[in-house]
Amino acid sequence: MRPIGVFDSGVGGLSVLQALQTELPHERFVYLADNGHAPYGEKSDVYVLERSLRITQHLIDHHHIKALVVACNTATAAAIHAIRAQHPQLPVVGVEPAIKPALNFTQTRRIGVMATRGTVNSHKFKLLVAQHQDQAQYVVCACNGLALAIEQSTHVEMAKDADATIDSLLDRYLNELGDFGSKSGQIDTLVLGCTHYVFVTDRLRERLGSEVQILSTGEAVARQTARLLQQHHELQVPQAQPSNSARVALYTTGDVGSLQLAAARWLNLPASSCHRADASVT
Repeated sequence: MRPIGVFDSGVGGLSVLQALQTELPHERFVYLADNGHAPYGEKSDVYVLERSLRITQHLIDHHHIKALVVACNTATAAAIHAIRAQHPQLPVVGVEPAIKPALNFTQTRRIGVMATRGTVNSHKFKLLVAQHQDQAQYVVCACNGLALAIEQSTHVEMAKDADATIDSLLDRYLNELGDFGSKSGQIDTLVLGCTHYVFVTDRLRERLGSEVQILSTGEAVARQTARLLQQHHELQVPQAQPSNSARVALYTTGDVGSLQLAAARWLNLPASSCHRADASVT
C-alpha cells in the first residue's frame, strides 16, 4: 500500500497529520520533518522553494508516495505551484490560513491572524486577504520566533527555556494584535496561520477566554486530501485497520530524539516510528 507523503519544516505539520489520520483511518503516511533546515518562516522564498522541491522528489523516489500534503503554510505559499508543475500526476494539497472560513465565525467582523513572516510577506497570503477584506477587517501579526520556540520545546535540554519563550511571545503578539472579545471593535476570531501554532492552542485559550474562536486548517486539509484521493481512485478501501504505529513512519533531517519526543507527546507514537532521513535530502 503506497503511503501519503506529508512534510513540514519541523514538527508543526504533526497537527495536520493528526487530522489526516482521523479522516483517513485506512491509509499509510510518511512524514518528513525538515528540522535540519527549520524554521522556514524566516528563510527566503528561494530557499524554501529549493527545499520543498527536493523533499518532494525524495518522497517520490524513496517512499513512492501516491499523494503529497504540504503541511506548512510558508512552503505552500512559496512552492506549491512549482511542485504541481513538476509533478502534474501527483495529487498535492497545501495549507493556507483559514481567512475565508473565519468569515463564518466572526460577529464583530474583526479577525486576527497569527502567521510566520514568510507567510505574511508572501504574494499568495496577500492575495488571499485582499479577496476577502471587503467582508471583514483582518489584523495580521508576523510572529517571528514563535514556530522556532515551539520546535525547541521538544528538545529536552531546551524545553524549559522554550516554554518561557513561548509564553513571552504569545503575550507580545496577542498584545500587538489588539483587543479580543465579542464586543464591537474587538477581535472575536483568531486564525492560526502556522501549523506549529496549533500546539499552543491551550495557552492561547487561557489568554483569550471562551468567547474568541480559534481556527486552524488541519481538518479542512484532511477532507480535501480524501476528495483528491477519491478522484484519482487512490483512496484505500476499508480493511483490517493496522495499528497507529504501523500506519505512520516519521523522518527528520535534524535530531531524531526531538522528533521522538514530539511524536510521543502529540501523536502517542513510539520512538521506533521515528528515523533519520536519508542523506540525499539532509
